[in-house]
Amino acid sequence: QVQLVESGGGSVQAGGSLRLSCTASGYTFVDNFVGWFRQAPGKEREGVAAIYFGGGITSVADSVKGRFTVSKDNAKNTVYLQMNSLKPEDTAVYYCAADSGRSVTLRWDDYKYWGQGTQVTVSS
Repeated sequence: QVQLVESGGGSVQAGGSLRLSCTASGYTFVDNFVGWFRQAPGKEREGVAAIYFGGGITSVADSVKGRFTVSKDNAKNTVYLQMNSLKPEDTAVYYCAADSGRSVTLRWDDYKYWGQGTQVTVSS
């Protein structure tokens, strides 16, 4: 059974940083693309960043470009989302998702496996 687990969420003041991690059990990210999504109350799920685990190609949403970075650690089978200069509007539940292939899509319906999410709260 594939399980994706996010960690690293929490509460931070505006301007602060957090690093989210996404690990998988029963699954390897090799030859997968892994994405980060977020959903705030009353809003649609938004693609934030994605990475092709095999080659490192990334895609980052314009809304977070220059502040968020997606990276990976092959040895740990882990994908990270480094979030800097956080703003109150970044407050949301953040999810990681994965699927096989080489795309770095930010469309949520392109992903098969999902984690349970981790809360990020940014206060002003």
